[in-house]
Amino acid sequence: MARVAFAPAKVNLFLHVGAPLGVPGEGGFHPICSLMAFADLGDRVSTFDAEALALRVAGPFAAGLSAQDDNLVMRAARALIAEARRPLAPVGLSLEKHLPVASGLGGGSSDAGAALRLLRETFDLPISDVRLEALAASLGADGAACLWGAPVIAQGRGERLSAAPGLPVLDAVLVSPRVAVSTAEVYRRLDLDGRFGDVTPPAAPEAFEDAIDLAAWLTGQRNDLEAPAIALAPQVGAVLETLANEPETLLARVSGSGGTCFALCAGDIEAEGLAERLEAMAPDWWVRRCRLGGPWPDPA
Repeated sequence: MARVAFAPAKVNLFLHVGAPLGVPGEGGFHPICSLMAFADLGDRVSTFDAEALALRVAGPFAAGLSAQDDNLVMRAARALIAEARRPLAPVGLSLEKHLPVASGLGGGSSDAGAALRLLRETFDLPISDVRLEALAASLGADGAACLWGAPVIAQGRGERLSAAPGLPVLDAVLVSPRVAVSTAEVYRRLDLDGRFGDVTPPAAPEAFEDAIDLAAWLTGQRNDLEAPAIALAPQVGAVLETLANEPETLLARVSGSGGTCFALCAGDIEAEGLAERLEAMAPDWWVRRCRLGGPWPDPA
């Protein structure tokens, strides 16, 4: 019987990026501090019977995605097989791609995390959560956080996780102009500009009462990759400006290294109205109403 794991979209409610450590290109990296939440929409990874490890990719954003070993789902599967240190029965993995690619939503990392969880469960492997998290972190900066899909503060390269303040379930709208944005190029532009942030976790209450309370606090935070992302892809700036000027928007911001912007709304009615108006206003944009929080259950 096929098993299915949900791979939710990641949203950086804030993303502070520090100056690179070490020598760029020789192991140097930018330390970050980010509050991440996860949407109740995303991709799906499932198993199917196969004679050897294989990957199938389908869905509205499958075009251009490789089904070969460089796909993060295949890399995750091979990493787990190596960690198991015993032969596993052949299995096929199917990736149903609903999130735009290179859109700042952590889609690849979330897909990899879903594959790790799915295969550990499928083969009942005695691999601890700590080891699984280490495998996820080895696959990318968002890997550890995206493995569990729960609100979290990520630091270091993204592998150091700590508890997030208590968040209400947030009604939001995600919008992408359907332009892929290169994370590497965004960081290159950040380095050229030289405007790095403080990556000390900001003081926060133990919990936020509602979306209005959280949005007010987030106005004191930022996404340090927002400006270079907009410089690289002005279409992202157009989306952000549009969202910021809509009456339902409590806070508008770019997620991750760009491609997708999000608007926090006071409730479901506001988010629904905003999404419907944006779909009519800009039919070429990818617009999705969602809830942010997590973790969300895997499909039945």
